Amino acid sequence: MTVDVGWGLALGLVLLVALGVAASLAGRMGLARQQVVAAVRAVLQLAVVSLVLAAAVQTLWGAFAFWALMFGVALWTTTGRVSVRDCWPWTAVALLAGLVPVLLIVFGTGASPFNGITLIALGGIVTGNMMTAHTLAGRRVFGELRESQGEYEAALALGLLRRDAIGLVIDRVVPEALIPNLDQTRTVGLVTLPGAFIGVLLGGGSPLQAGAAQVLVLVAIMAGQACTVAAMAEFVRRGLIVPADLRPKLHV
Repeated sequence: MTVDVGWGLALGLVLLVALGVAASLAGRMGLARQQVVAAVRAVLQLAVVSLVLAAAVQTLWGAFAFWALMFGVALWTTTGRVSVRDCWPWTAVALLAGLVPVLLIVFGTGASPFNGITLIALGGIVTGNMMTAHTLAGRRVFGELRESQGEYEAALALGLLRRDAIGLVIDRVVPEALIPNLDQTRTVGLVTLPGAFIGVLLGGGSPLQAGAAQVLVLVAIMAGQACTVAAMAEFVRRGLIVPADLRPKLHV
């Protein structure tokens, strides 16, 4: 797949956004404005990123600085999405709990060469997926805590510690944040060919190299998300990552 930058691309993007907006309006989803804003932001951001990236990949320090920027944006996004922005230090630790061991294994074993391009590419992919896992876990976990206040109070009344009472409520829903990646990993090559596979092919690699790259990425994401979600859930149990509206209810 190749894309020609020109009027055809511009028209295609406009029509695709219009299609999404029309579907949102017809389905009364209330997302039409957000879809337009997201599309415009994507175009502008990628235009700027493309220019900055060309310079960043020239050195490891430049690549690391660019990855740090991506991490900061991911942290800001996920803390805002689940309303725990003032808990950002612990959220950062949860994200890093998935990122650091995964990148150490990938680069330390020589599974992928360690240079500016791979640091940004793999670091960006893994960071984005840790953000997604944290957001999914947070929305599900905090929603469950709001709906199961009576169960939580009953657990406290029975003598359970706060950590154990919170765990009693959230432990059954925590794994749900990992399901999307698990499904993608199980069905890769059968339902879709993800980005890493296509990227290697477009770069001139063989189908075998493309498959190896995609497996590495998917398994890295699977391992990293498990670490991030486990850390995030533990911080919730300890009252370290909790939205402001839940703190009085959980006696945090």
